[in-house]
Amino acid sequence: MRTERNLTRSLDRVFARLDREPERPAHIDVPRMSRHRVVLFTATLAFYLAIVWAVVITSWLVRLDWQVMFFRPYQQWPQIHAFLDYYVVLGQRGPTAVMVAAWLGWRSWRQHTLRPLLTLATSLLLLNITVGAAKLGMGRLGPHYATVIGSNEMGLGGDIFPSGHTANAVVTWGILAYLASTPRARRWLSALSAVTSLGVGLTTVYLGTHWLSDVLLGWAAGLLILLALPWFEPLIAKAETALFDLRDRWRARRGATVPAPAVPVAPAPVLLKPRPLPAEQGVAPAREPVSPVRGSRAPIHLAPGPHTARSERTPVTPAGSRRPPHADRLPRGTPQPARPMTGN
Repeated sequence: MRTERNLTRSLDRVFARLDREPERPAHIDVPRMSRHRVVLFTATLAFYLAIVWAVVITSWLVRLDWQVMFFRPYQQWPQIHAFLDYYVVLGQRGPTAVMVAAWLGWRSWRQHTLRPLLTLATSLLLLNITVGAAKLGMGRLGPHYATVIGSNEMGLGGDIFPSGHTANAVVTWGILAYLASTPRARRWLSALSAVTSLGVGLTTVYLGTHWLSDVLLGWAAGLLILLALPWFEPLIAKAETALFDLRDRWRARRGATVPAPAVPVAPAPVLLKPRPLPAEQGVAPAREPVSPVRGSRAPIHLAPGPHTARSERTPVTPAGSRRPPHADRLPRGTPQPARPMTGN
């Protein structure tokens, strides 16, 4: 019983929290392209170009790629293979985008702003454009499809360089740190996203699906997108304003097309007679006057008086009889006079 009561109280607190109307987070500092960020962006871009150049000229980095591939880490430590098969999902674009979008969508709803979702959409769009173009442009084959030992496998129609899993892990989990509302949360989320993306990149090397240089370039590609996001903040703000204006116009148009509700007309007052009080309250109910009822006639088949013999009854002639009266006819029962005797 106590457990159920505590659970009910916890749910009430959660729903009370959801029912509140928080203000839009105007106090949150939107990141800007500061001098420190510009330096980090320039250094990361130089590292990106250096990795590409080292692979193109088949330098020591390519030889290191082949040595790691021949080492076959998945055969050296087979006991962690099953775990890493699931862990690498943290770098797949579909599942990670759904998880992060669900969290940022809840934040957008609670804070009455579209900036978290628009920032995520912008970063994923930049990721698909830049990393996708690099993959198709350089066309490097992966370790499982390599043709010549020691070659860089560039320009052969592959799509492995840079690592999409690694770049996606950097951007998807790093966007949580980018949108953090406090410096402490930003530091913790930055460390967590760095460890997650590092683990995803090394997992692809362990499974043999990527060269080591692919992972290095994937880290640089994802970090470039996160560092360049402040340049797109004005565009995100304009898109948010346009979407809110579009919503307001749609609501106004919808309210104008809905007909006004009909005003109910009050019916005419009806005068009712006062209801009589019940007799058990000590007041006799008033009775309405009743018109006198005519006495009922005796049935025709009954005699109006005492029972008499048929010979003693007075004949009754119905009114309006069609038979003409006869003067010489005597009533029934009257003795007739004697007729004179005539002789022949």
